[in-house]
Amino acid sequence: MSTLFCFGLGYTARVLAGRLMAQGWRVVGTTRSEKNISSIRDFGAEAVLFDGLTPSPKASELIQQSTHILHSIRPNELADAALVHHRQELAEAPDLAWIGYLSTVGVYGDRAGGWVDETTPPAPLSQGSRRRLAAENLWASFGKETQKAVHRFRLPGIYGPGRNALAALKSGKARRIVKPGQVFNRAQVADIASVLEASIRQPRAGAVYNVTDDEPAPPQDVVTYAAELLGVEPPPEIPFEDAELSPMGRAFYGECKRVKNELIKSELGVGLSYPTYREGLRALAGELIS
Repeated sequence: MSTLFCFGLGYTARVLAGRLMAQGWRVVGTTRSEKNISSIRDFGAEAVLFDGLTPSPKASELIQQSTHILHSIRPNELADAALVHHRQELAEAPDLAWIGYLSTVGVYGDRAGGWVDETTPPAPLSQGSRRRLAAENLWASFGKETQKAVHRFRLPGIYGPGRNALAALKSGKARRIVKPGQVFNRAQVADIASVLEASIRQPRAGAVYNVTDDEPAPPQDVVTYAAELLGVEPPPEIPFEDAELSPMGRAFYGECKRVKNELIKSELGVGLSYPTYREGLRALAGELIS
């Protein structure tokens, strides 16, 4: 039986895990807190406590039984908790055929709206993106040293059921912050899962993939379109200079790039179900109405 071990069973990991369980896979997911164990079990996966600070004996046992690893835990000052505490078991797992590390397009930093692809040298600006790149590099080195098939997936803003501009409008949290020339990259979570599935079917050790849709777009346009779908007035435009943003939010707007996604199509043969935010939001709006 194929076994997917997930370091972190969050929003994206659960979509992939659900698909694989439907195909008969065994799925194991880690959690930092005992209060999340029942949620993971109700989902249909096995739960393992791993706080990222100390090794988990149960995780050690299950890693050795795994055929695939998906890692989505945010790195901390240790750079990567999984490698710090479970490197040996990962290296020695006899049937481990695929490792996927979920990173961020933030590793490219600010490109003043220019295009980047997987060959673009990273230049992260934020602490979080610098840590992601450091973890990426550790996993790449681990793959070379152990001959394990490590893959890095650089993700943009993720949206999908329960996490989208429609839901933000309904909750009254949507804002249309306007910064001329600003665009963000995004991907529907189902398309991300499709890319991960495709990579599992055809692993390539050392691969790096940008996983994003076809159209980087101004964030206010996404909110406006969501409002049209709901038949409501969009919130007023707020000039970026007047927006009350956290330091992290302001730093987010300090980066602007357009991320190319040709490799997931040409190499993995993925056809995006939601090539732009329009298709994605229309589908989600249909689910809300139904």
